[in-house]
Order: sequence, then C-alpha cells, then structure tokens
Amino acid sequence: MKQEKKRNSFSGSIGFVLAAAGSAVGLGNIWRFPYLAAKDGGGLFLVLYLILALTFGFTLLTTEVAIGRKTKQSPLTAYGKIHAKWKPLGIIACLVPVIIMPYYCVIGGWVVKYLIAFLTGEGKQAAEDGYFTGFITADIEPMILLCVFLFAVAFIVFRGVNKGIEASSKIIMPLLLLLVIGISVFSLTIRHTDESGAVRTGLEGFQIYVIPNFEGLTVQRFFTVLLDAMSQLFFSLSVAMGIMISYGSYVQDDANLGKSINQIEFFDTIVAFLAGVMIIPAVFTFMGREGMEASGPSLMFVSLPKVFAAMGGVGNIIGALFFAMVLFAALTSAVSVMEAVVSSFMDEFHVSRVKAAVIETVIALAGGILVCLGYNKLYFEFELPNGAVGQILDIMDYISNNALMPIVAIGTCILIGWIVKPGLIIKEVEKSGCTFGRKRLYVVMIRFIAPILLVVLLLKSIGILTII
Repeated sequence: MKQEKKRNSFSGSIGFVLAAAGSAVGLGNIWRFPYLAAKDGGGLFLVLYLILALTFGFTLLTTEVAIGRKTKQSPLTAYGKIHAKWKPLGIIACLVPVIIMPYYCVIGGWVVKYLIAFLTGEGKQAAEDGYFTGFITADIEPMILLCVFLFAVAFIVFRGVNKGIEASSKIIMPLLLLLVIGISVFSLTIRHTDESGAVRTGLEGFQIYVIPNFEGLTVQRFFTVLLDAMSQLFFSLSVAMGIMISYGSYVQDDANLGKSINQIEFFDTIVAFLAGVMIIPAVFTFMGREGMEASGPSLMFVSLPKVFAAMGGVGNIIGALFFAMVLFAALTSAVSVMEAVVSSFMDEFHVSRVKAAVIETVIALAGGILVCLGYNKLYFEFELPNGAVGQILDIMDYISNNALMPIVAIGTCILIGWIVKPGLIIKEVEKSGCTFGRKRLYVVMIRFIAPILLVVLLLKSIGILTII
C-alpha cells in the first residue's frame, strides 16, 4: 500500500487527456493515415475508421486505462495484479515499448535533421534524389541526432509525471494542433500548373481524400479497406504497448474516465484526419496521383520535401513548420513509450525514477546505435514473413507491431472478457459515479468482436492470411 500512496498522478483530466492524446498522435498518424486513405478510396476509409474508433478503439482504450487506474501499476505488474497467472502478458506488454523506443528515437533524429535543413534554408537540397539515403547511411550524423532526440525525451521523463510529462504536453499539444490546422488550411489554398499545362489545386486533392470512391469495390476489397482502417487505428491509439496502462495508473480515482477516453478518441481522430488534409492535397497538387502512392519514411522524407521545394520560396517556411509539427508529435509519443518502460522498472524492481530512466536511456541508446549501423556497417536485407524486405529497424518494427502488439491485445480481451469478466472494467469506469455510455457495446466488443478482429489482424500481419 505504501507504494500506491507515493504514486504520482496527473493534476487533472486535461493533463491526462493531453498526455494520452500526445501519445496517440505520432508518426503513424502523419505518414500512414493519409497514404491508406488515398489508397482505400478516400471517404470509405474515413467512415470505416470513424466507426471502428467509436467501437473497437473505444473498447481497447477503455480497458487499458481502467486496468491502469484500478491497479495503480504499470504494464509489467498490472496484469499480475488483475490475475496472478497472467503476469507473463505484462512481460510481453512491457517488451513492446522496450523494442519500439530505440528505432523510434532514430526516426526522431531523422525528423530533427530535416527540421534543421528547412530552418537553415536548405530545403531545396533536402528534396534532391539521394539526400535521404545519403543521410541515413552516414556513419556519425544519424547517431548524433539520435542522441539529441533521445536526451530530449529522457529529460522530460526524468522530470516525472507532473513537471515532465503533463507540463510538456500542455505546451506541445496546443502548438501541434495550431500547426496542423494552419498547414491544413494552407494546403487547401495551393494550386500548381505542371509541365504539360495541367492545373491542379489543393481543393481537388481534398475531394479525392473525402469523397468515397466505390469504383471497382468488391467484398474482398471492402474487407481490405476495413482491415487497413483497423490496423491504422490499432497502431495509432497507443494500445497494446503498455502506454495507456501506465498513463491510466496516474489518473485520479475521482476523474471521469469515460469523458476523458472520448476526448482522447476525438483528438486522435481529428489529428489523423487533418494529417490527410495537410498532406494529400499538397502531394496531389504538385505530384499528381502517382505521388500519393508513397507512405512511411518515403512519404515524409522523400516525397514531401519535393513538394515543399516545388512551392518556391514559401516552401522552406512551410517545410520548417511541418517538420516542427512532426517533431512535436514524435516527442510526445516517444515520451509515452519511454514512460511505459520506466514506470515498469520502478514498479517491478522498486528503483527510483532517475535510476529507471537512466537504465532505459542506456538500453534505447544501445538499440538506437544498432539501428543506425543497420544502414551502413551492419547492412543486410532480410525477408519478413509478410513478404516485405527490411533491415534491423524493420525487423524490430515487425516484431513489436505485427506480432507482439496483437498478441497483447488478444490476451487482454481474453483476460477481461472471459477470465475476470467485463464487470471489473465497468465498475472501475463507474467508480466515481460516472455513467458508462456504451456499456452493452463494450461487453459485446471485449468478449466477441474485438478478439475476432484482432486474430484476423494478427494472421494478416504475420503473413498467414493473404486473401485480404
């Protein structure tokens, strides 16, 4: 009991919502959501994503936050508190952020590189062919920028829940939202005439994004879009990574959990939608439909710098604002990933925050250096079970995202839905006298629908299910 009394907590629901939303709003929202929306017929993907956010996402998010608040423990120890025999699930849940942190910080370093390039007026060079490859295959620079990003994250986590995570979220998240809205508005106003004399505008790109395209839609294609929307939501909400359990453990007992969860869902969905508004119209205007086929690092570090360069003088300013926004999103997400590990070390091994943070910083630094070396000295190509070819970063991403995260989520659904029963979570949500708005939906989702969807997602992620 002593340890529970000493546990820090967010000063109020705003601090929790901003920190949790900051965790959910990360690189996946910015570089994967727009690509999938463009690939999957625009509006159809958006509608399915919204439906899933209100059902599937709501269920997983509610479960993890409630587990955290009930046990007042981090992922490594929380599952064991819920049911003694389920501690191994906590170990897997803690492994996910341990694996993610090193490569996320490497990518954070890449973002810092591009922000510096645009701030110093070198946007044109950043748009040249071979610039990105030349940078990530360099010996020293990626490691230095990895350290810059990692130490910024570690500094926030060192400062603790209130002075670090909550205080930084209250500054960064409003700034991030302002930048996202500002760049989105700008993206809708641009127009460009290409070499063939064709004129394309941002508003035309916006229509491609939001108007459903049912051309060639079959049952199989519909399920592909559904699964894309589900996987994007799953990875963007920060569930199955131990993060929401950690953050939930800092929520005060009298807080309205249901209301906070609704606000996190809303924030995450709005930013994901606006990421599409920022990127799709701009890429369409300057690169046409072909440019919209890029996703992930190639979209952010190759296609978009070309778009900014095509804008002329204003491109450096827009590029700098864009990469500042991406840096904010990456920072808040990385802070939450690190906190999931640090809080786990503190709860399991009863060490101080400083000691736990130092240990995790060393682990992330060692792993990050290994990832950097994977693009030069230790370069190799490895075919993953889903058919993709990757390096060290891709292997770590595959293990954490495609294998371990669905396993954690399926295990959580079985534990709550069938072993200890959904009443445990419902009681926690209603503890402070709040009503649980989607109670019946929650029970059906956690026991039946979510586990089935997650098994399908796991089978597709690991390359067993190939028909959709």
